[in-house]
Amino acid sequence: MRAFAYVTSALAALTVAMPAMAAPDPATFKAEVDAFMAKELQAQKVPGAAVAVLRDGAIVIAKGYGLANIEHDVPVTPDTIFQSGSLGKMFTATAVMLAVQQGKIGLDDPVSKYLPGTPPGWSPITVRQLLTHTSGIPNYGQDFDYRRDYSEDELLKIAYALPLSFKPGARWSYSNTAYEVLGILVHKATGRTYVDILDKDVFAPLGMKTARGISDADIVPHRAAGYHLVDGALKNQDWVSPTMNSTADGSLYFSLNDMIAWARGVEQQKLLGADGWRQVYTPVRLNSGKTYHYGFGWQVQQAAGKPHYSHGGAWQGFKTYYSRYLGDGLSIVVLSNSAETKVDELADGIAGLWDPALTAPPPRPAPAPAIAKRVTALIEKVRTEKLTDADLPLEAPGFAAIANQYFSKMLRDAGPLTRLDLIEKSEEGDDVNYVFNASFGQQQHRVAYKVAPGDQAASFYVAP
Repeated sequence: MRAFAYVTSALAALTVAMPAMAAPDPATFKAEVDAFMAKELQAQKVPGAAVAVLRDGAIVIAKGYGLANIEHDVPVTPDTIFQSGSLGKMFTATAVMLAVQQGKIGLDDPVSKYLPGTPPGWSPITVRQLLTHTSGIPNYGQDFDYRRDYSEDELLKIAYALPLSFKPGARWSYSNTAYEVLGILVHKATGRTYVDILDKDVFAPLGMKTARGISDADIVPHRAAGYHLVDGALKNQDWVSPTMNSTADGSLYFSLNDMIAWARGVEQQKLLGADGWRQVYTPVRLNSGKTYHYGFGWQVQQAAGKPHYSHGGAWQGFKTYYSRYLGDGLSIVVLSNSAETKVDELADGIAGLWDPALTAPPPRPAPAPAIAKRVTALIEKVRTEKLTDADLPLEAPGFAAIANQYFSKMLRDAGPLTRLDLIEKSEEGDDVNYVFNASFGQQQHRVAYKVAPGDQAASFYVAP
């Protein structure tokens, strides 16, 4: 799901303040990236990927690796079309900000100003909170039918019926539903769909010549096929309805060349201007006064003591990632056509080849035995598919069932837990996030566990 892509990418954000290095030798760097990508694509069973590395807007690498379509033996090139997944959220945020500049939407307006029939519980929710994942609107539940075509009003009706996960503004929780609502809000406020705004006011001005909304019916030159692994074998992507491939949480097509044009537009602060981009990159402030490292469709953190802005995406057999290291003037784009691609690790690996300081881990925190004991218990629960919503009271309803489905086989295959080492401890808004390296014999996984005020378990996630 789109949500899992973001959670996985967040695990990779380990930073430390170190001075940036000078640019590496171009020929050596390119050879190292080629070797790294060849090794990783084989190890991860990824059919194909496209990679761009830019320094101050100048292309260092723009290259395809592997196959865009296995059945027809078509190689990936910079023109290959990939699905965006949640990387599309930064484009949705841009469409919103363009409407804000035009006075058609106010960031701190209640969403009820633009959407009909909002329930009473939604009265405090603002446009800003939809953009920053602080609205409390959860993701659609397990019973949601992604193969059904819905009207905008039907999608709103389903969203309205979802109980809020928390008081608006109190917490941060990634919500695809909130961005789907945001796309409908833009349509009702401006009379234009978010894709129409992007086509005419973003893609065309920036020279993103092949970027567009998803359509299974249209003839789309250079379109890649999406894949996922089933028992170790590659299979074609699952089908979803046309409606669910048009929502504003991440339903775009683009090529590597399109993303290069986007990266240059972002670096040059086009479309929105300096103040607009400043708002986009400002970490959201929660009701408590503390901030969380997310802006409008961007994760906003630091690497080597300098700003690091990024976001990932996952949908229908595609994984994407875009990372900006402002201290080095470095931008990295990774697009792939496998649901299992660790795109954040590929981007981090390339960044580390450029400057090891960008991905150097922070000093290890002191052990937290009480937290480790809780995490061990959760690992064993999810291994046996016994995790319940009561174990994670601040997660969205139904998360435990999804976690049991996604993590149980991984942990059973890994074998008994032999060691649990705390490698990161950080504050995220009002919460404390713990990241452990979990050893299972010869296998290792990362486990993230978050604790909210009142000593409540807020989230739990396992990544290879």
